[in-house]
Amino acid sequence: MVIGGCNDIKQSSSLGEILDAGVLKVGTTYGLTTYYNGATGPVGFEYELAEGFADYLGVKLEVFPYYNLDDLFPQLTNAHLDMIAAGISVSPERFQKYKFGPGYQRVSEKLVFKQGNKWPRKIADLQGELVIAAGSSHHESLLRLKQQDEQLSWQETDDSDMEELLEMVLNEELDYTIADSNILALMRRRYPELSIGFSISPEQNIAWAVNKDRDDSLLAALIEYFGIIQNNGTLAALEDKYFGHVRQFNYVDTREFIKSSKQVLPKFKPWFMQYSGDLDWRLLAAMSYQESHWEPEATSVTGVRGMMMLTMATAKELGIVSRLDPEQSIKGGAQYLTGLLKRIPDRITYPDRLWFALASYNVGMGHLEDARVLTDRQGANPDMWVDVKIRLLQLRQKKYYKTVRYGYARGNEAVAYVDNIRRYYDTLVWLDEQQPHMLEPDVAPDEPPAPVAPDTELTD
Repeated sequence: MVIGGCNDIKQSSSLGEILDAGVLKVGTTYGLTTYYNGATGPVGFEYELAEGFADYLGVKLEVFPYYNLDDLFPQLTNAHLDMIAAGISVSPERFQKYKFGPGYQRVSEKLVFKQGNKWPRKIADLQGELVIAAGSSHHESLLRLKQQDEQLSWQETDDSDMEELLEMVLNEELDYTIADSNILALMRRRYPELSIGFSISPEQNIAWAVNKDRDDSLLAALIEYFGIIQNNGTLAALEDKYFGHVRQFNYVDTREFIKSSKQVLPKFKPWFMQYSGDLDWRLLAAMSYQESHWEPEATSVTGVRGMMMLTMATAKELGIVSRLDPEQSIKGGAQYLTGLLKRIPDRITYPDRLWFALASYNVGMGHLEDARVLTDRQGANPDMWVDVKIRLLQLRQKKYYKTVRYGYARGNEAVAYVDNIRRYYDTLVWLDEQQPHMLEPDVAPDEPPAPVAPDTELTD
């Protein structure tokens, strides 16, 4: 994969020319769901899809990232790019100018305001400044709405992208903006005060754009590629990886998690870092929040206890003297999760491997294996989380659980467990990268540890 600059694009067109050159030139935009440079290199939903298409064609992927769509579309029109993969919606106006591959997501456009301000439920309720990103499909949607209400007005900016505009709404630098529903779902995990007023447009397809004046050979390859990855589960797995855990939004829970991350987590952060081993300490912390909300003396109705909610049998096996001691609990939880990861078959890769281990922590390895058996019986992939989590839900239904070894299980709780941890983890990663000082311990070096209540079930 090569990252190109805006000035070194050379002309290309049909599929035959792409194959002869051995290079697929893809234009995209920088963004949370499209393309950005992560800790291990380029990442993003659109990037991974494009990388898969290049592999399918047997050519090298060359990515040309832009800061806004206004600069990107002319490059496609002039045949300097083979296609655009930037999470763009197929609006009626765009459909007149470009050819589009198969739709692979559905999104709607939402008017966004800050929680606590007056809720605008329709265009006539707007009383303030509305700013949108230049070059977005939101411009076309607003033009259609203006036909219904001539008083509607807005501004467009090249200086801020959709994510930045959302932050400006949060900071009350402007009153409203418009965001695509998939991006908004991710951003609300960071900023729960972002609220939806109403939908600007009905759902539209997200698809890749190709030059309308070229032959259909590249378009035919796109149709075949998306058909393959839809049938083999690759598309569903990628969609689940980036968006599957954020479809549901809970304002109160998200707000409380961010508050606890800043007020409670710093006290325990050193132990999460110390005992995480090969795990990401932030994942371990997210897992602990799901288990106990970082409450050392938490106890469930089933008898599991402590910050990592260890069973008595597991604690004894790991040599934990008191499950109510936060350090011992974190250490034991890390050891147990690491052990579960080692028991997952080697052929299962990340991140599915991790989701399987987390589900096992909650529901048990036996029930996870039952779900994988059901997945295989039903012709799906037992090594992909996106397929197995559906069968975990079936473990509550008699017609399914009576056919497997370990029987009934609350598989729905395991699925919710994994999704919640993924959401908490994403938020923690963002907090750690953007506001690391907020997560730093504020404890005097010589301060003695607080006394720990004995875990009588283990010590008696």
